[in-house]
Amino acid sequence: MSDTDRKLTNIDVPSEFRDRIATIDDGGKRKWVYPRKPKGRFYDARSWFAYLLLAIMFSGPFITINGRPLLLLNFIERKFIIFGMAFWPQDSYIFVLATLTFIVGIILFTVIFGRLFCGWACPQTIFMEMVFRKIEYLIDGNANRQRKLKAQTWNAEKIFKRGLKHAIFWGLSFIIGNTLLAYIIGKDALFLIITEPVAVHFAGFSFMLIFTNLFYFIYAFFREQVCTQVCPYGRLQSVLLDDKSIVVAYDFVRGEKRGNPQKAAGETLGDCIDCNQCVEVCPTGIDIRNGTQLECVNCTACIDACDTVMDKLKRPRGLIRYDSFGGIENGEKLGLTFRNTGYTAILGLLISLFFILLITRTDVETTILRSYGTLFQAAGDNHFTNLYTVKVLNKTFDEMPIRLELLSPQGTLTMVGGDLNIKGQDRTEGVFFVDLSGDLLKGTETKVQVAVYANDHLVETVKTSFMGPRN
Repeated sequence: MSDTDRKLTNIDVPSEFRDRIATIDDGGKRKWVYPRKPKGRFYDARSWFAYLLLAIMFSGPFITINGRPLLLLNFIERKFIIFGMAFWPQDSYIFVLATLTFIVGIILFTVIFGRLFCGWACPQTIFMEMVFRKIEYLIDGNANRQRKLKAQTWNAEKIFKRGLKHAIFWGLSFIIGNTLLAYIIGKDALFLIITEPVAVHFAGFSFMLIFTNLFYFIYAFFREQVCTQVCPYGRLQSVLLDDKSIVVAYDFVRGEKRGNPQKAAGETLGDCIDCNQCVEVCPTGIDIRNGTQLECVNCTACIDACDTVMDKLKRPRGLIRYDSFGGIENGEKLGLTFRNTGYTAILGLLISLFFILLITRTDVETTILRSYGTLFQAAGDNHFTNLYTVKVLNKTFDEMPIRLELLSPQGTLTMVGGDLNIKGQDRTEGVFFVDLSGDLLKGTETKVQVAVYANDHLVETVKTSFMGPRN
């Protein structure tokens, strides 16, 4: 055990909790966690916040803006709609910047507030603790009843409870899987998969079953191991947290030395009576009094349990609370540090750049290339022509006419087949000739600028080159 660990607990505790996660026994086998049902102010607040997030998630695919989905992430067709705005693969630079902004935001948030996201907003925590676990408490009972039910032989009661619970779990997983699938393929395509014969949409139906069974496996069996073994966030926090980060922490200054006052025999004890209630309610099976651990998702269940005990003992709440190591040890207040300031400045810069790119993003994206394998053609009277291919992408949902005009140098642009007309969320191609006087050419490569007009409004200026004869 490190000096920090000993200082944190203020007693000589075994270091085995650092050697393996709490849900693995000495033989390397999984220990099933039976957390006692939490209750308290934080649990109530988390429940209401979870209900809000769940309502947003389940209604998201069915909310439309001007007939378009609020959020659609169709990776198959490379079609993305976010808050009613359409994005294409050509906008990938915006997604890259948004991803960088999100990562820096996560780092900054973790540096200051620890794993607050995990306990309050992570989908895994919300579904496990606020949906599936509550159903389990309702059917199987609290922790002790769940242990007894597992130990008892198979009888009518056990068969009924197990069958009912897992049927509901699978049904909920089906709803969750279909909702997430609707974010990918859209609600209309999802309704077709559900209502039409399986043979017509075999691929979509297969994905539906894969999503359903995956979520069922996670919430019925895998559970907290997603947080302790799969999610890298718990391990990432070890390099992000410092003694000023706000986490769910045990006040070792006030709590030690632990013990039952009735058995103390004149010994001076702290406020912790070693009742173990904080351990019994932990959904990942850890003892928060051992200090910050990668398994802790900051769910606050231990805070509510400890506050309940403190209320019964008529002692102040907050023996376990949101605080920093420095705040517990020295009474330090949260303040700005060089690291916090630096991350905030970088995050602010990224957010500003992101919104600048979002605002300046054009509704039309045009690519103009000289036709492959073609040379210039002499048009007489010292004039030369080049043949070009134009590809235009309409990022909006409305049909628009497209007109091209040569800006510089002075010359003539002639579309083959007339101006282009593009449907919403579509792309089109065309060809055109550019005719320039030989007096304007600058060697074999002359820069030209083409203006792109949509509905007679200039939306883009594209640069290309004109091939001419050698001087």
